[in-house]
Amino acid sequence: MPHRTCIAPLLLLLLSACATMEPTPGEIEDPSPRLANLQRAALYPWTDDGQCVVREASNEWPILAERCFYALDRDRMRFRDVTKKCAVAQADATAPAVVALCIFAAPEIVVGAVIVVGAVVVAVAIQEGIDAYQRNASRERAKPKTQTRPAKEPVAQKEPKPKGLGPDVLPPIPSDPTERPECRPVPVPHAGGNAPHDDCADLIPQNSFPGWDVLVNGKQFDALVLVTRTLWDIKTDNFDIHSPRSQDFLAKVKLPELQREDRLAKECGYNFIVGVRSPAHKAVLLKLDPNLKVVVMNWC
Repeated sequence: MPHRTCIAPLLLLLLSACATMEPTPGEIEDPSPRLANLQRAALYPWTDDGQCVVREASNEWPILAERCFYALDRDRMRFRDVTKKCAVAQADATAPAVVALCIFAAPEIVVGAVIVVGAVVVAVAIQEGIDAYQRNASRERAKPKTQTRPAKEPVAQKEPKPKGLGPDVLPPIPSDPTERPECRPVPVPHAGGNAPHDDCADLIPQNSFPGWDVLVNGKQFDALVLVTRTLWDIKTDNFDIHSPRSQDFLAKVKLPELQREDRLAKECGYNFIVGVRSPAHKAVLLKLDPNLKVVVMNWC
């Protein structure tokens, strides 16, 4: 059983045994993927001490990976599409996080797909979760053999959330369990490099995740308003300084991407709004595509 000394070097090949060890004879197997998920997550560095992983560990790995992707310390990780299953996502060069999430969420561990730079000490919350699971399993094995066991594990006997983990970084996003996985919104860090743009996005009225972008259907949007199921892309260009001819040209260059974002949002049942800073920008976009919804942002 892995402990804090379980290290993640450059290749997951050296550590696959850490996540796939066979149970000892007589050990009660967990009917959920919880233990396997905790062991697999222990291989990676987390910025929240593993709190999101512990909260989501009873889900299947792809769901856990999507919901906790924002908490990965991706500065220490490298992602390689060795199976070529993420080739479509990789074509979207504007959203490198899409490729990383596609690779990381694979149900199986693929050797060489996820590389961690340096050693990893198992996150505190994850280690506590593994220890709690082991204690529960030991208590189950210690019960008298003649005791009548229910056909299924009652929900009340499932492992409680370890105490003392502190507040979650972000609350889980409510979603319909029948919703396609790619349509479940995943908060991810702002792409960065443009602080005024990020500040403007954070101030969108009723923004559910200020400080974060949101990944939906393979696209990283600037904001999500859950109460109205609306995704935003904002444009903070100083549009009015250009001549009318240049304004038309600039709007036409960016129009195909806006139309693609509108389509991706609507495929998942979301509304889509383009935020701009001037009425002139709004007028040019609506002239090119009257079906777009464009809002002049008076807050930035």
